[in-house]
Parts: sequence; structure tokens; C-alpha cells
Amino acid sequence: MKALVKSYPERGIWLQEVDIPKPGPNDALIKIQKSAVCGTDLHIYKWDEWAQQTIKTPVTIGHEYMGIVVEVGEEVDRVHVGERVTVEGHIACGFCRNCRRGRQHICDHTIGIGVNRDGGFAEYISVPAKNVLHIDQAIPDEIMAIMDPLGNATHTALSFPILGEDVLITGAGGPIGAMATAICKFSGARYIVGTDLSKYRCALARKMGATKIIDPTKESIEDAMKELGMVGGFDIGLECSGSPIAFNDMVNNMYNGGKISLLGLLPKSTQINWNKLIFKGLTLKGIYGREMYDTWYHMEMMLLSGLDISPVITHRFHYTDFQKAFDIMEKGDCGKVILEWE
Repeated sequence: MKALVKSYPERGIWLQEVDIPKPGPNDALIKIQKSAVCGTDLHIYKWDEWAQQTIKTPVTIGHEYMGIVVEVGEEVDRVHVGERVTVEGHIACGFCRNCRRGRQHICDHTIGIGVNRDGGFAEYISVPAKNVLHIDQAIPDEIMAIMDPLGNATHTALSFPILGEDVLITGAGGPIGAMATAICKFSGARYIVGTDLSKYRCALARKMGATKIIDPTKESIEDAMKELGMVGGFDIGLECSGSPIAFNDMVNNMYNGGKISLLGLLPKSTQINWNKLIFKGLTLKGIYGREMYDTWYHMEMMLLSGLDISPVITHRFHYTDFQKAFDIMEKGDCGKVILEWE
């Protein structure tokens, strides 16, 4: 079969012929129809410091995808050939303390599909049947293909009560920030202010429902608050940028007792004004993946109830044009980029 493989420990991804995986007794073999390029895939493509420390080559990448089940192992009884499915990308051990108390998303021994083992940028993928998810037929294939990052956005946005609250989203124009914007609007937030440096992505955040979106190099968060008539600060912060400057701007503009979801990966050199955190009584929550499997239920029900994230999909390419997909991802003038495998 054809697959996009991180073959060498250097910049790039290579389209190669590899063997079709053989499902084990508890696995399902899925024929991929659509996949989506993630920021993690771009890190692997660029072979940055994180990738060098994490990835063992060669490995087929990709962890956002959907397809049709074509074969199941002899022990599988809840997944059937012909079903349209997507997959939870974190394989939990099922036996550690976190797994056994319902926190599989922070399992002690998590294996990431497309990172620690072969992923979904291929014509076929074999995955544990326990990770296979059946999604309502009313949800389109393209949306199914991006339910993994939608889950990150849902986990980020809904970690704290949002109804009637004022929300600040840093990195609001990135795909996850943009989807989190739509979720906040859908969930009844009052004002949603987003920040982003990209003109293209600022426009995307507006389309996804931001009350106001600003480039912080040209306008301050304080000015945006005055324009909206806000007093005191934001109740909820969603940090999706990974920028130390953006994070500290968020802390400075939180209302006393505010709550912050931290999705963006901040560099080790990030300095924090701990006095602000302590004396404002702020709550910080680290966000990793999706809460398995509550987040999947929440996002499916929101999509069926009218949540529209379709504007976040901005580009589509056949998998043989993968280089164009990675080029536009690296440039940044895009939302989610879909690869077609049919």
C-alpha cells in the first residue's frame, strides 16, 4: 500500500510502498478515506527538537482520519466490516492507576498512533478495536476526519463552565483555537475575544464566531475590553498559542478567580508572574488530548445539535499532493488541511 512515512531523521516526509498491516486478534483494519494534517505532523515533517526527541524512524505518521472497516480480528465483536468509523488516537494501557479511575487520557503508558506507532497517513491502518468509534451517519466524512482535534478544542473549551462567561482565547485563529471559538459561542459564552498574529487566521476566528479578534502587536486586550464595556477581566482563558507573551497577557487580563485551560505547549524558558496567579486566585488546567470518552460524546452531540465547524476546513489535496499540504501548513495561511485517500 501507499503511505506517508517519516523514513529518515531529517526534514521531510516520503511517499512509499509499505506492507498492508495485519490486524491482531483484538484489532480492526480500516481503509482510510480522509485524513487531516495536524500541527504535530508538521513538527515531525520539520524534524524539530520535539520530533528528534520523540520519533523513531521509520514510522508512518498521521493521527486524524476516518475510513471503512475491512477486516477485524477473531476476538472483536463490537466492530464490524463495512462500518464507517474514526479512531481515538491515544492507546491507553487499561491497567495503570489513571486508567482504572477513569482517566485514560493521562494513562501512564499512553501510545500515540502516528507518533509512537504507525498512523493513518496510509491506505490502511490497523488499530485496537477498543479505540474505534462509530459516529452518527449525519456527520460528514470530512468532519469525522477532524474529530481528534475537535476533541482537543472541546476538552479545552468545556473544562470549565462557559455559559454567560467572558472568554479570552490566545491563538484563536489556529485550527484548534478556531474550533474552540465556535464551541464557546455554541455553549453560551457572552464575549469571546481572540488574539492571533496571522491576518488569515484572524479572519478565520471571526468566521467561527469570535466577538472580537485582535492582532496583539497592533491592539491591546485592554482596549478590546473597553470597547466591549467589560469590567475586571475575563472569566475563562483558553491558551492555544504556545506563546509566553500571549500567556502572560492572558494572566494579566483574567478576572479574580478566573480559570485557564492550557493547551498550547509553552517553552521551558517561559517566565510566569506567580504573584498574579496566586493573588488573583487563578486556576490552571493542563489539557492533553481528549477525556476518554466523555469528550467524544460531547462533540458528537454538539455536532448533531447544530455546532458548525466546517469553515475550519480550508484546503483539500489528494494524498499524492502531500507536499503542497505541508507547504501550506508551514506557511500558516490555512485552517485544517484534508488529504483524500479514495
